[in-house]
This record gives sequence, C-alpha cells and structure tokens, in this order.
Amino acid sequence: MMMTTTPIGPMAASFDYADALSKSILFFEGQRSGKLPSTQRITWRKDSGLQDGSDIGMDLVGGYYDAGDNVKFSFPMAFTVATLAWSVIEFGQLMGSEQQNALEAIRWGTDYLLKATSVPDVVVGVVGDPNADHNCWERPEDMDTPRTTYVVNKTSPGSEVSAEIAAALAASSIAFQGSDAKYSKLLLDRAKQVFDFADQFQGSYNSSIPHGACPFYCDFSGYVDELLWGAAWLHKATNDAYYWNYLQRNLKHLETRDIDGNPFEGAGINEFGWDSKTAGINVLISQRVMKDPKNGNPFILNADQFVCSILPDSPTVKSVSYSPGGLIFKAGGSNLQHATALSFLLIVYARYMIDAKKVVRCGDFVAQPDKLIEVAKGQTDYILGKNPLGMSYMVGYGQKFPQKIHHRGSTIPSIVAHPKFLGCHGGDLYFKSQKPDMNQLTGAIIGGPAKDDSFENSRYNVPQSEPTTYMNSPFVGVLAYFKASV
Repeated sequence: MMMTTTPIGPMAASFDYADALSKSILFFEGQRSGKLPSTQRITWRKDSGLQDGSDIGMDLVGGYYDAGDNVKFSFPMAFTVATLAWSVIEFGQLMGSEQQNALEAIRWGTDYLLKATSVPDVVVGVVGDPNADHNCWERPEDMDTPRTTYVVNKTSPGSEVSAEIAAALAASSIAFQGSDAKYSKLLLDRAKQVFDFADQFQGSYNSSIPHGACPFYCDFSGYVDELLWGAAWLHKATNDAYYWNYLQRNLKHLETRDIDGNPFEGAGINEFGWDSKTAGINVLISQRVMKDPKNGNPFILNADQFVCSILPDSPTVKSVSYSPGGLIFKAGGSNLQHATALSFLLIVYARYMIDAKKVVRCGDFVAQPDKLIEVAKGQTDYILGKNPLGMSYMVGYGQKFPQKIHHRGSTIPSIVAHPKFLGCHGGDLYFKSQKPDMNQLTGAIIGGPAKDDSFENSRYNVPQSEPTTYMNSPFVGVLAYFKASV
C-alpha cells in the first residue's frame, strides 16, 4: 500500500530539509504524556500523567499533550495521528532512518487511542480538566489539576471524536502493514468497531462533554466530515465496498449544516484541519477515481476547486489570502496549521495528478502539477526562514528561531534542574520572564507571524507563539518530499 514517490522536476536546494524533517519528528517526543521510554531523546521531559484514567477505572496513561498545555484532547490528537500516518503512507520511503522515528511517533498515539477505545461503545474524548489546566502554568511532571476523564457513549454520543479516532487507526494500520502486520490488524479491527459506534450513535461531543470539548476544541463544522473521513480511510485500508457506498451515499450531506442544524457557511470543501476534514476527504478519495472521473466526479470536482481556491494565479474565488511575504492566511489563530496542512494536500494531489496525467483547470488558468508543488515549496521555505524577518518558525532550526514560546514544559526548569515541586502558579515567574525558554522544544512549529509578516516573540501572544501537534504532523510529509526533491 506504500507508494513510491517520484519528485517533480529539479529544485534549488536552499534549506536542509533532512534536518528539518528530523526535528519535526523529534518534536513529538516533547509532547509525550505517560511513562517515557529509555530511548526518549528530549531528555528534559520526564514521566507525567501516570494516574490518567484512574477516576473511571481505565488505564489512560500515554498519548500526547496537544499544545503548550497538559491536557489530552482525543479529537486533535487523532487528527495528528491520522496525518502523521498519511505522511508515512505517501512519503515514508523517502524518510530514510527517520521513517522508524515517524512510526514510533504514530505508535505513541495509536497505543493511547487503543486504550481510549478499549471499552465497547465508549470513547474517551478528553483527559484533564481543560479550564483548570489552563489557569495554571506548571510542568506536566508536576501537574496537580484534576485529571478528569470525559467520555462519550451510546446515550451521550460524540461522532466527531469517535470517527476521527477510527480514521487515525485505519490510516495507521496502513502505515504499519509493512513492519508489524499483527499491530496493523489490531488497529484496523478497532477502527471498524469505533467507526460503527460513531455512525450508529450519532451526535456531537460538544453537547455530550461540553466542559471537556469547549471552548478549546469545539466542533464547529459538524461531524459528517469526520464520518466520511473515517469511511474514506477504512475504504483505503480494506477496499470494502461498504465504505465506498457509505461515501457515495453521504457525500451530499457533507458540511451543509453546522452542529446546530443551521446552514453552514464557514468551512465547505476548501478546509482541512483538526475541525473540518473536507478537502482531505476529496484529495484522499481522488486517488481511486482520478483515472476514471465518471466513477467519482464529485470528489475530483471538489478537489480541483480546493486547488483553485489556493493557487495565487487562479482567477477563481480564493479560500486563503497571502501575506506580503507570501504566507498563506486564513481566519483564526495558529495560522501555520493552514500553511502546513494545505501544503501537504497540494503535494499529495500533485502526485496523484502526475500518475493520472491530469491538470487542474481554474477558469482560463491551467495548473500543472508543478504549480501545486511550487506553492507548497513557497510555504515550506517561508516557515524555515525565507520570509521578511529571515526567521525560522521551527524551534531549533536555523540561526534565528522563536525563543519564548507558549509552552509550559519549555518555559519552566526541568525537574532535573529544579527537583522541587512547582504548583499551579509556581511557573508564573518563568512565563513572565523576558529570558529565552529554559528548555528547547526542538522541531516545534509555532502559530507563526501576523498577516503583515510581523512576529511578536512573546509567550503572551498565544496565537503566534504556541506550538501544536497538528501543525507538525502534515509537515512531516511535506519535508520528506522536499528532502528527496532537491
């Protein structure tokens, strides 16, 4: 199932993409929760959350903290794992020795997601009281805020988080096929089970576990996209006609109404991120139908429209804007999540286009695959330092990078350097400090600059300075591609 990648045309080597790839994967070790292994490479991080799940009699030790806090949100964590797995499926053969590190990063997530779905018809949505956690600035190793477990079930469903986990497990099952067939089968079997639960007991976790889901990861776009995203990955993993028919039957319902049943205008077919999966669904399915457009025309039309909405030269309506320095922008915070995720989709779609000998027509403008790659490369190089400030937005990469990020573990001395317990507000003085971070979270991509290319190197500016796992995960694939293309 792994694809062989053919780089598109010669490209000038301006950055060390191999170094950036290594660091982008290393970052995930800094986000680990649980009992850390002896192979842990970010050594200032230590064990944390070792009693997670005990409040409901489950073992929920492990997984990832989503960002600069100490909460485990299954919804964005599963998206992180799904896009990491997709990166390996598409580009794993180009990663060299880093492929094994990428698989370890996936496994750290899937091991947890297996625990979170170990009770039939129950899915763990969140571990840790988000509001209590966000009111404190303390190391994960010290955290003493409530580790409340929030679950969805038959009577209080959460289709978006459940189907997202199904997608992550199905995608990961493909990623592990060549190296661990037994684990791959375990992941796929669980993915089917969790998808059935998500589909049979439909409802949003916004309503079922509001204090866990909102306001940090409310599902704004509805859960139909996650159901189709899960079905798309299960179809890719199994080639079972059931999932293909599910996609065909339910495509018309995608993103037409929001979570409250009102007509939905905020996402549509051009979005891809932890909330809305629509563009990703269309690109993923397009690989199957591109050589026979009549077999799946809506997916191709939607994917083409997505591409046209991104390309600067396209005369059609745009779903993004560009900063003066050339960075993609969308409304909301943590903007680099869009630059990394959309770049990933552009590269993947370009490769499918080459295989099918296809172009994208945007009105009078005809886009060849290399145009999509060119746009993705521009975003990649901007993130790594080709921007008006000459600054890398990946911590530890290049000569100039963010030194004051919004991340608790990075800011506060490690327990090796400062063994004494630091409680809820014990880290406040380090947060307020103008000094660089105590610990370098190597490989972390932060929210990034403002729309005018300016950047405030401040922990107070959360949208600009906080890293997230789902900014890095699709960028792993992007960097693997450019590592092999220059």
